[in-house]
Amino acid sequence: MYKFLIACNKELLMLWHDKTGLLLMFLMPVLLVFIITIIQDSAFKIVNENKITLLIANQDSGEEGEALVQLLEHSKFFTISQNTTLDELTITKEMNNTNQITGIVIPENFSEKLYEKSSVISNTLLEELNLVEKKTQTLNLDMPSIKYFHDPVLQENYSTSIVNIVNALIKTIESDMLISEICEKLQLKEAPEKLKKLMAANEISIDAFAATLSDNDITPNSSQHNVPAWTIFAIFFMVIPLGSNIVKERLNGSFIRLKTMPTNFSLILGSKLAVYLLAVILQVTLIFTLAKATFKTIGLPELTLPDNMLAFAVVVIMTGLTAISFSSAIGMTARTQEQANGFGAVSVIILAAIGGILVPSFVMPQYMQVLSMASPLHWCLECFYTLFLRGGSWAILLPALAGLLIFSLICFGFTYLQLKKKKII
Repeated sequence: MYKFLIACNKELLMLWHDKTGLLLMFLMPVLLVFIITIIQDSAFKIVNENKITLLIANQDSGEEGEALVQLLEHSKFFTISQNTTLDELTITKEMNNTNQITGIVIPENFSEKLYEKSSVISNTLLEELNLVEKKTQTLNLDMPSIKYFHDPVLQENYSTSIVNIVNALIKTIESDMLISEICEKLQLKEAPEKLKKLMAANEISIDAFAATLSDNDITPNSSQHNVPAWTIFAIFFMVIPLGSNIVKERLNGSFIRLKTMPTNFSLILGSKLAVYLLAVILQVTLIFTLAKATFKTIGLPELTLPDNMLAFAVVVIMTGLTAISFSSAIGMTARTQEQANGFGAVSVIILAAIGGILVPSFVMPQYMQVLSMASPLHWCLECFYTLFLRGGSWAILLPALAGLLIFSLICFGFTYLQLKKKKII
């Protein structure tokens, strides 16, 4: 035990003198988690908190164009600005000059065409019910086209959502017009308002719930998603200090000198593993403590820790062991420190991309979802999301933990074979 503590102390001193490695393992991950969470939270608020700017050029002189503008204002999705002097040719220039993200042009015949459509539909309906005399009429429903403009950098899913919102609001206007038209032709004076009130009062509400197994009220938000995900990403970047350290010790003969010492070489390797595992635990503790303590004060959603803290500790340790095993395999494979740093950093980014850290795996093609299972970061993310978003039990965690264990054993086995091949052990 005494020799093990001495070996650990030597590893701690080596890590302490590696200032670049310490920055990569502690300061950079904290900055990464905070910056990414702030950016992602801002992206969520664009959709959820009325932050999409919408420039409206209403060329319609009728009531329905103004009705559409009012519905857009009350929809709570947009920050509205109007300019009736604009048209399809000038709105693009105005959007660029005023930094508007989206804009629509309501054509001058918007109300007129809606009235025509409402009249044709109501006449057809009443004729089919034999409530009015049938007349031969041309079903000419040539509807006006609302022009939608958007900033080229706006993602397609946002644009699709905006178009769907505008379409839904137009359908609301059309429904009101149709009720009024039918009631007018049947000479029902009070019926239109009564029907509209009844329809508004009996709208079906949709209550949203997160399908979590936790007893606590876990609300999926940018903090619950990003803090675990980017902490994993940061942990795996230990490949730079640890991989580089292994290459340096191998090249300068430190491993050979350690082999000649009157102690078991596995003790030396065990001390290295213990020190870096301790660094991972400190790294996770620092990130989550700072996030828990400061997120609310800087306007971010509060980070809710999982119910099962024992499972959380096991997941952190398994994540650390997986990152250490991967870094060791890279360190034993690379011939130079530059190779270890370059290949290690790029491989972590690739594994993060296919593992669902950069882009959620459910939006990937099916073959990429299958490929993501080869990434250790995928299994780490599954473990953390099970705890932080699903409130999962051990039964749900075990398959992901098994994936991490298998990957770690493969990497540690490869490291052992390389040590044997190079006659270090």
